[in-house]
Amino acid sequence: MADAKTINFEDLPLARDGPPGNAWGRFGDDDELGMLNLVTPSVVVNAAKEIQTGVRISLDWPLSMPTYPSFGRDPFHQEIVHRTPNCINDDILTFNSQGSTQWDGFRHYAHQKTRRFFNNKTQEDIESSSVIGLHAVANAGGITGRGVLLDYAHWCQAKNRKVEALTSNAICVEDLESIVRQCKIEFQPGDILFIRSGFTDAYNQLNDGQRKDLAHRESPDFIGVEASEKTLRWLWKHQFSAVAGDAPSFERAPIRGPHADPRYNLHEWVLAGWGCPIGELFDLEGLSQHCRSTGRYTFFLSSMPLKVVGGVAGPPNAFAIF
Repeated sequence: MADAKTINFEDLPLARDGPPGNAWGRFGDDDELGMLNLVTPSVVVNAAKEIQTGVRISLDWPLSMPTYPSFGRDPFHQEIVHRTPNCINDDILTFNSQGSTQWDGFRHYAHQKTRRFFNNKTQEDIESSSVIGLHAVANAGGITGRGVLLDYAHWCQAKNRKVEALTSNAICVEDLESIVRQCKIEFQPGDILFIRSGFTDAYNQLNDGQRKDLAHRESPDFIGVEASEKTLRWLWKHQFSAVAGDAPSFERAPIRGPHADPRYNLHEWVLAGWGCPIGELFDLEGLSQHCRSTGRYTFFLSSMPLKVVGGVAGPPNAFAIF
C-alpha cells in the first residue's frame, strides 16, 4: 500500500481540474484502494491488540433482508437444485449486490456533474476494464483493521430522545462527538467507523405488509448522517479508511432534496472524491449489545468483500472480534 500524506481539508481538491473536495492522486494516479491505503501492516498489527476474548460477532444481515429492498432494487432469490438421481443439492443465488449489507465500491457512484468516479475514472473506463473494482480491495486483504462503533440509537434512548430510523432525519456531528466523549473513544488514522441508527432494529419489527409499503414509498426517506461541510471536515479530520451504517444510505436519504446541500453530497465527496468505501445496511444489533455490556466500543474488524472482478459493490462477510 502507498504511504499516507498528511493533507489538510483546506488543501482539497488535490486534482484542481476535478470535482470539489477530491483527493485524487494522493496515493498515485493508478491507485485502486483510496483511504484503505491508511491500513498499513503496522495499523493492522495494532488493531489486532483489540482481540482479547475471542468473541466474534457477525455484522452481515441475511442476504434476504430487507425483504423488499428500497430504491427499486430486486429482492434476493434462492433456487435449490436437487441433483437427482443422487442425493445432492446445489443452490443458485440471484441478488442485487446492494440489496442487503454491502460495501459500496468505487465503481458505484460518480460525481454527478462531471460524471467522474474515484481517481478520475469515466463510465467508459469502467465498462472497458476492471479498474477500481471491489476485487482490488479483496486482493489487498479486504477491509481489515480497527473498527469503532458510535451507537447513536442507544445514546438517544438514554436521553429519552426518540429515533425515527424509518423517516428522513439527520445525525449531526455534534451528537457523534458527544458519543465519542461519553464512550472515551480516541480515534486513530485508518479506523473503520460504524454508526448505529437503529434502522435494522426498527425494520425487524415491521410485518410483511409494512415492509412492502416501506419499499414502495414515493420517497426513500431514511435516517442517516447529515450531508454538510461540517460532517465532511469531521470525517476528513479523523482519516477513516472506511465508514458504514445500518441504514439503507450512510447519509440521510433521500440524498438529494431541499434538506440536502448539493455542494456536500457525501457519496460524491467520500466515495468518488476520497476513495473511502461506504458500508450500508450492516447488522449492528449484536455488536451494540456486546459493546454496551463490556463498555468496549473498539474491536478488530475482519471483512472480505465478495471477490468479483470489476465488482461495483458486494456483501462484506464482516465480523467484529473482541
